[in-house]
Amino acid sequence: MEDVLRPLIVVGGSVVLTLLLGWATDLLLRKADERHRETPLWGLLRRARVPYQLVICVALLRGSYDEARLLPGDEVAIGRVLSLVLIGSAAWLAIRIALAVVETTYTRYASAHRERDPARVRRVRTQVTLIQRVVTAVVGVVAVAAMLLTFPAMRAAGASLLASAGILGIVAGVAAQSTLGNMFAGLQIAFGDMVRIGDTVIVDGEWGTVEEITLTFLTVRTWDERRITMPVSYFTSKPFENWSRGTPQMTGTVFWHLDHSAPLDAMRDRLRDILRECPAWDGRAYNLTVTDSTPSTMEVRALATAKDADDIWTVRVTVREQMLRWLAAEHPYALPRVNAADAVLPPGRGGHRSPDGIPGVPAARRVHQHPKGR
Repeated sequence: MEDVLRPLIVVGGSVVLTLLLGWATDLLLRKADERHRETPLWGLLRRARVPYQLVICVALLRGSYDEARLLPGDEVAIGRVLSLVLIGSAAWLAIRIALAVVETTYTRYASAHRERDPARVRRVRTQVTLIQRVVTAVVGVVAVAAMLLTFPAMRAAGASLLASAGILGIVAGVAAQSTLGNMFAGLQIAFGDMVRIGDTVIVDGEWGTVEEITLTFLTVRTWDERRITMPVSYFTSKPFENWSRGTPQMTGTVFWHLDHSAPLDAMRDRLRDILRECPAWDGRAYNLTVTDSTPSTMEVRALATAKDADDIWTVRVTVREQMLRWLAAEHPYALPRVNAADAVLPPGRGGHRSPDGIPGVPAARRVHQHPKGR
C-alpha cells in the first residue's frame, strides 16, 4: 500500500504545487500588466508560464525522487531523464525571459524615437533581431553541453576533447568557412549600420525592401512580392544601393524625348500644377530643363522630391503620365515625329536653284520625289 501511495503523493503533490505556483505567478503578472500599460514586459513574461511550470514540476520531482524511491532499480535512468528535462526546460525559460527583456527594451526605444528618427529605429530593430538569435543559439549550446555532461562517459572524455579542441577548431573553421564568414558578416551588418530591416535597396538590378536579416542570410522583398534570399556576406563584399541610408528623402527624375518646338515654359507651369495636386510630392523642390538634343528630338528632364522611395516612385509615374496626356491634348506638335520634308539650304550656299526658284533641289529630282506636286 505504501508503494502505491508514495508515488501518488509525490507526483500529485508536485503537480498541485506547480499549478498553484503557476496560477499565483500568472495572476501577479496579469495585474502588473494591467497596471503598467506603458511596457509590454509583464505580458511577454506571461508567455513563459509553460516552461516556468515545467521547471517547477521537474525540479520538485527531481528533488524528491531519490527519497521517494518511486521505481526501485531504475533510479539512475529516471534521475538522468529528469535532469535532462530540467536542463531543457530551464534553457527554454531563460530564452523566453531574455527575449521578453530585449523586446521590451526595443519597444520602449521605438515608441520614443519612431517619429523623430525612423531610420535609427529600423537599425535598432535589426540589432535586436540578431541579438535574440545569438542569445537563443548560445543558451541552446550551453544547454546541450550541460545535458551531455550528465553522462559519465562524456565527463570522462572531456579531457581528451579539450586536448583536441585546437585541431578540431581548425578543421571546423576550414570546413565551415563560408558559414562562419556569413555569421561575422551578419554581426557586421547589424552593428555597422550597413543595411537594416525595412531599408529600400537595389541588389543585382532588383529593387526591393529588406524583410529579414539573420546571422547567415538576408531576404529582400521585391516590388512584385518576390523574395530574394542571399548570403549576408554579399553586402560586405559587393556594392549595392541603399536608398534608405541616412535620410529617406529622395529626388526623382522623369525624361521625355520631344520635338524641338516643345513649349518648355508651359511645361514648367504644368509640372508645377501636377505636383501641387500629387499628395506624394513633399514640396521641397522641382525643376524642368533640357539635358540633351539630337537632330530630331531633345531630351527634357523633370526633377521632383519626395519623403521616401515609395513616394518618389508615385511622383515619377504621375508626372510622366499626366505630362504626356497634357502634351497630346494641348500641344501635339511637341511629341516626337519623323520629318520627311526636304531640307532647305541657306541662299547662295552650295545649293542648286531649280527653274521654278526653289533653292537646293533640281526640278527633275523634285518631280521624282513629289509626283503629286506637279
